[in-house]
Amino acid sequence: MVEQLLILLYALLVRHRALCIQNNLLLKQLRILVCERARLLRQVRPPSCPVPYPSRFSGESGRLPEFVVQTMSYMLVNEEHFCNDAMKVAFLISLLSGEAEEWVMPYIESNSHILGDYRAFVNEMKQYFGWDTDDEDDDDEEDDY
Repeated sequence: MVEQLLILLYALLVRHRALCIQNNLLLKQLRILVCERARLLRQVRPPSCPVPYPSRFSGESGRLPEFVVQTMSYMLVNEEHFCNDAMKVAFLISLLSGEAEEWVMPYIESNSHILGDYRAFVNEMKQYFGWDTDDEDDDDEEDDY
């Protein structure tokens, strides 16, 4: 009986290891796909767009408000390309570099729900990069977009 349980436990451990390896491979593929999607989103620039394409954000907390306003403005003017929160978040991710890009990787690797929730994603950025605002008007503007 004990020997059968040990054999079963061993088989389960072997299967668990195989699943972990497979999961790691899938996460690598997901990272590649997210980066490719972000690269394609960077190409979404109409020739006569009245709003300039947003600058990259590398994690400087002093630039976060400017980055959020730039990206919100760009997405508002080009709303046909940003039909849902996942597309908006993917666009923001495509503009991240340096520390900001490192910050977002765990969310991508864990397939976090905030990747599909624009407002939650921006709030996480604000919390991490230190943009504290007590002005409720800013939150209302985000709600609109």
